[in-house]
Amino acid sequence: MMLPRRSIGRTSLLVPTLGFGGAPLGGLLNPVDDIEAAQTLTEAFAQGLTYVDTAPFYGFGRSEHTVGDALRGQDYVLSTKVGRLLKPGMPKDPAALGWPEPLPFHPVFDYSYDAIMRSVEDSFQRLGLDRIDILYVHDIGRMTHGDAHEGHFSDLANSGYKALDELRAGGVVKAIGLGVNESAVCMDAMGIGDWDVFLLAGRYTLLEQDPLEDLLVACTDRGISVVIGGPFNSGILVGGKTWNYGAAPDHIRKRVADLSAHCQAFGVPLPAAALQFPLGHDAVVSVIPGLRNRKELQDALKWASVEIPESFWDTLKATGLVSPDAPTPNSNPFKV
Repeated sequence: MMLPRRSIGRTSLLVPTLGFGGAPLGGLLNPVDDIEAAQTLTEAFAQGLTYVDTAPFYGFGRSEHTVGDALRGQDYVLSTKVGRLLKPGMPKDPAALGWPEPLPFHPVFDYSYDAIMRSVEDSFQRLGLDRIDILYVHDIGRMTHGDAHEGHFSDLANSGYKALDELRAGGVVKAIGLGVNESAVCMDAMGIGDWDVFLLAGRYTLLEQDPLEDLLVACTDRGISVVIGGPFNSGILVGGKTWNYGAAPDHIRKRVADLSAHCQAFGVPLPAAALQFPLGHDAVVSVIPGLRNRKELQDALKWASVEIPESFWDTLKATGLVSPDAPTPNSNPFKV
């Protein structure tokens, strides 16, 4: 599959519009078969999904090991993350953190200069690769840290950003950004540094368009690219029952039912609309659904091939299901 490529900020990096989210490869919520995971990555790469995102937190190193083995010798674009150091020793209940069968480590938050430098070196070792393209600050923000947010953000502002800037200036990585589940902290981060790209999970989807009002405007003005993770809002837009990793409330289930009715009327699979919608915005360069196995990969490729008429998007706007201010694709964003 030949995928269009879009540039990351002001860098020379080009990423395909459809990428590979690597959290499931760490066994997110359910154990993952390592052989199946490797085969899925290999097949995805052959289909043009040459941008892969991973993180130390994903399976406490498991995802990075799997990704590195699959990408070695390939012409890839790779992102990983900083903000957690992995220490030896399994936590008492790793499943409570989302990882039922992780490697025997436990994560410790640290956004300081020394921790970020240490984290990058550790990631290179786990990946077994000599190149990381994009480095995201992982899960900084009040949604993750609550009352501890100010302290962590202060660490990033006072020393952590300096490490990121040095790594970029020295050519160790080509781009830096945040990888988060909330948009407010991206706005705050613009006040402490010069960023290339934000990975925003689950916040700009068919169900949520709040970033249209502030973040996406600011990113467009500053030349900051946006990668969208979690385009299916953790499952409800592909027929699941979860929304943002929890039970979907009544108003979300009602909205999904209304979206599904319009999709059926136009002959458009709901997951296809969810996958393609974010790429209508000029700031968005890639959508990276998490892919656990080859069936999920084939489903994503099938949805990516669907032609969606502009009248479909017009109807969603007219009925209030999508913001009237949301730019929508005028052609299939996954086709050259």
